[in-house]
This record gives sequence, structure tokens and C-alpha cells, in this order.
Amino acid sequence: MKIHCSLIACVISLTSIFAQPQKADLELRALADELKAVGLAVVVVKKGAIVYSKNLGWQDVEKQIPLTTTSIFRIASISKSFSATGVMQLVEKKKLSLNDDVSKLIGFTVRNPNYPDKIITLRMLLSHTSSISDRNGYFSLDVINPAKNPNWAKCFNSYAPGSQYEYCNLNYNITGTIIERTSGERFDVYIREHIIKPLGLYAGHNIDSLDASRFATLYSYDSVGGFKPEPQAYASRKEEIKNYVMGYSAPLFSPTGGVKISAADLARYMAMHMNYGSFWGKRIISRKSAKTMQALVAKDAGYGLAIATVDNLIPNVVLKGHTGSAYGLYSAMFFSPKKKFGFVVITNGCLPGIEDGTRPIHKKAVPLLYSNFIRF
Repeated sequence: MKIHCSLIACVISLTSIFAQPQKADLELRALADELKAVGLAVVVVKKGAIVYSKNLGWQDVEKQIPLTTTSIFRIASISKSFSATGVMQLVEKKKLSLNDDVSKLIGFTVRNPNYPDKIITLRMLLSHTSSISDRNGYFSLDVINPAKNPNWAKCFNSYAPGSQYEYCNLNYNITGTIIERTSGERFDVYIREHIIKPLGLYAGHNIDSLDASRFATLYSYDSVGGFKPEPQAYASRKEEIKNYVMGYSAPLFSPTGGVKISAADLARYMAMHMNYGSFWGKRIISRKSAKTMQALVAKDAGYGLAIATVDNLIPNVVLKGHTGSAYGLYSAMFFSPKKKFGFVVITNGCLPGIEDGTRPIHKKAVPLLYSNFIRF
């Protein structure tokens, strides 16, 4: 009788395991319909392996190309973690220190005019505590360079560097330039050679080096016009590169948001951070560096060095990761380095967040995936 009951329990357990993907498929499709997602790609990683991936909807609506595992997205601000990872590699080689004065690294003075004697450090850039703002824009270093812009002082907030947090894209375009000046390699080449290729990923910052047929068209949304394709998200930089200035033009590749990558490859990159710097036997950064990135610097904001800490996605579960949004895209990668699971959620267009600026696509998708594949 005990053996019989055990067999029944095993059958029930196996049936439950095999039923989870089908259940998740249905729930994701309902979520995609609810938020009118143009395309939705999700990946679940557990103990170093992809245990579930799903692609729904369209890579390109006009051309009727369905979203697939090979579709590539411009993932926006998750890209910041690639830049921060590059910095940590250079810190390990003792070519940089997180306490270095940015002015000495960038080639011109970067000082908050309200606190001229207070240095702005590399750590402050990476944690968004530099007191620098995006008020002047962030697509060129000219906006903050006193020799190029008479209104450079508008780039700074009134509080002291290191004292408060304000999310700022310019921080990371400066960071990308520092990587370039320190390594001697063009920014996009450095990230490709030292992070992307070692992990065996198909990705990059340079649009012209990637297969354009794989780009997932991004669609912005407004209540009047509905969804509109945003082709500028993948605009060629061939002409601009002709006049590229090493050590100054890195913002051209958007170190703050320019990585193009598939959901599956982003999940593999995420697994590297989940495993504290190593994946598939390849160490990208040291365990110490990975923990430094994940440790809180701006504690009130829950932000480290391009890795945030959140506790509001799944009840009683703390996750590390980052989100991104641009041109209608919403992306998210969140993981638990202690429990060894993580999620990637990307849409190339959906109804925008409606609750306090939240992005419901990942706020709803992550708990859904957790309940189906991590706790079920």
C-alpha cells in the first residue's frame, strides 16, 4: 500500500511539473492580451540553466514577422550593468579605482559648482549619487564640458556629490568614455571583447555590427495614435563613426542604454551576475566585484553599481537586477544570487504603466513566472 501511494504521488508530481509550462503559456498569453503587448519574450533561469522561455506576438507587425528566440531587442537601461561590469574589470586590473576623481579620468573638469572642492568619484557615477542630472541632455559629453557648453553648470543639482540619489543617464555615458580612455579600446569593442564574446553571446552596442533582420521593432504607444514603430531605436551610426574621437565620442554607442541582445542571451548574462561573476566556467569579474555591484550604495533608492535591490515584486523575496524603457520597449532582469533563480521579461511595445509610473508588464510577469517555475 505504501509503495502504491508513493507511485501515485510520483505520478502526480511529474504531471504537475510537465503541466507548468502549459499553465504559464496560458497565463502569459492572457497578460500579453491584457496589456496589448506587441511582442513579449520571457526567460526563467534556475540553477544556471534556462528552464523556460516563451516568445509571443510580433517582432515586426508591418512585416508580419513573429517574435522568436533569435529576436534582438535594444534593452535600454539594463545596458548600464554592462558598463559597470567593464569598470569592475578595469578596477581588478588596477587601472581604475572606484574612488578615482572623475575629472582626472575624463579629461576635463567635472565638478558641481555648488561644491567645487568636493570630488565626484567613479563610484558616485555608477550609483547615481554624483549630483549630475540629465537637465542638459546626455547624448554628448559637450553638455557637461565647460570648454564646450557655457551652460554646463545646469548639469548639476544643488546637493553635494555623494549625498543623494538621482537616476541619471549622463553618469553612464561618462562612464563609457572612462572605459574607453582607460582601456585604449573603443567602448563598443571593449564590451564586445571582454564581456559579450567570453560569454558566447550574440549582442553589442554597435548597430552596424549586428544582423538587422533580427531587430525587434520597438513600438511606442499613446492613447490617441495607438502603437507607432520607432525605427530610430536602431539607427545606423556609420556616418558618425567616421568622425569618431577616441576618449570622447563613446556616448554615440549609448553606454547608458545601447545594448542589443536577445532575451535568451540576456538571461545568460544575468546568470553570470547571479553566480557572482562566473557562468559556464568563464569568469567575467571576480566574486568580490560582483558583490560590490550588488551591494547598496544609494540605500534609500535600493541601488548599487548598476544593480538595484527590490523587494516589491514577489512577497518576502529580495531580488537584484535592473529595468529599462525606451521607444516603447520595457525590459527587466531580476535574479536571486542566493537562491539561484532569475527572470528576463522584455516587450517591444505594450500599454505603459499606469500606477505611479510602474511598468505592469514585469510587475505582473515576474510573480507569474515565480509561481509557475520556482515555487509551485
